[in-house]
Amino acid sequence: MDGNHGEIHPTSADYVDDGIPFVMATDIFNGQVYLNKSKKIPKTQADSLRKGFSLEGDILLTHKATIGNVAIVPKLNTPYVMLTPQVTYYRILNKEKLVPEFLKSNFESPYFQNELLALCTGATRLYIGISEQRKIPFRYCCTEEQTKIASFLSAVDEKISQLTQKHALLSQYKQGMMQKLFSQQIRFKADDGSDFEAWEEKKLGEISSKVGSGSTPRGGAEAYTDKGIIFIRSQNVNNNQLFLDDVVFIPKETHKKMSGSKVSANDILLNITGASIGRSCTVPSDFIEANVNQHVCIIRTPKDNPKFIQAFLSSKAGQDLIESYQTGSGREGLNFQSIRSFELNLPCLEEQTKIANFLSAIDQKIEVVAQQIEQAKTWKKGLLQQMFV
Repeated sequence: MDGNHGEIHPTSADYVDDGIPFVMATDIFNGQVYLNKSKKIPKTQADSLRKGFSLEGDILLTHKATIGNVAIVPKLNTPYVMLTPQVTYYRILNKEKLVPEFLKSNFESPYFQNELLALCTGATRLYIGISEQRKIPFRYCCTEEQTKIASFLSAVDEKISQLTQKHALLSQYKQGMMQKLFSQQIRFKADDGSDFEAWEEKKLGEISSKVGSGSTPRGGAEAYTDKGIIFIRSQNVNNNQLFLDDVVFIPKETHKKMSGSKVSANDILLNITGASIGRSCTVPSDFIEANVNQHVCIIRTPKDNPKFIQAFLSSKAGQDLIESYQTGSGREGLNFQSIRSFELNLPCLEEQTKIANFLSAIDQKIEVVAQQIEQAKTWKKGLLQQMFV
C-alpha cells in the first residue's frame, strides 16, 4: 500500500512542528527511515486520510523518482507514520513464515533492484506501481535460515552505521575547528613558540593573479573527445576534492585556443553558477594540465596558501560570504567582480600553512572512513548478490 493521491494529499501548508511523521522518499536512505528529518502533519488530518498508515515493523520501499530505497519502520512514539505516494509499505501478516529483516535484505539485493528498475516506467521520473511490484518473483527459505541471514546482514548494517556516524562526527569536528580557526579563537604558534603577527584584512582580488573562468567549446558535448586535455566542469568540483571519475576531454588544439582558462597545479576552483554554487577545491600539486568551462572559476593566489583560502571558502563563514555576493533573479550566480571583492582575514604564510596542514590531516581521516564505508557497502552488495539470486 502507498500514500494518498490527489486532492487529499497533504501539502506544505499543512506541515506542523509536532505531529504524525509524513514520510517521503527522500527520508529513506542508507537502509533507514529518518523520521527526525521528515515533515509532520496534524494527527486529526492524518486520521482523516484514506490510506498510507504505516506501522512499526513495516518494510518501506520507494517507488517514484527515487527507486528502490528500503527501510523498516522503527519503534514509534506515534500510533503510525503517514506515507506519501512515493513510498510503498509491505506488512507481514505471518511472521512465523517471513522475517521482516529478511524481506528488507531481499529488497536490497541486486537481483530485486534490477527487476524493480526493469519494470519502471517514465522517462524523467521513474515510477513502478504496486501491481508491477507484485510481479517480481520472490523466494524464501525456512524462518530459521531467514533469521540467520537477517542477523548476519544486520551486523554488516551496524558496522556501516557506525562508520557513517564516525564520518559525520569527523565532519562536524572539522566544521567546528574551522569556525574557531577562522574567527581566531584558536591560534597556532611559530616553531620557536612565539606568537604570529596579527591577521590582515584583504580583498581576494588583492592577493590573486587570476580570477576567471572558461567556456564550453563550440559544439558543446560533441566537442568532447575520448582522450586529450582534461576539461573540468562543475560536477568535478566536489567539496574539497577534485573528482575526475566523470571527467571529459577536449582536443589539445581547443585547449590552446582557450589559453585564458588553463588550470595549473595549486589553483583554487570555485563553482559560480547553479545548484552547486560555492563548492570549491584545490588542484593537486602534481596536476599537469586541464581547462575549465564557464561554470567554474579559477582563483590563483601565488603568494598565499591556496589550501588555506579554499578551506575558508568552504567554511560556514566563507559560504555565508559567497551567499551574500550572489546575483541574479534566483540568486544562483557569482561574477568575477564579486569574487575579487571577497574580504578575507589573512594570517602570515607560515600560519596559513599550519592551519591548512591541520585541516588537511582531518580531511585525510574523513576520506579513510569514507573509503571504509564504500568497501563495507560493496561487500554487503556482494553478499546480497550471492544470497538472493
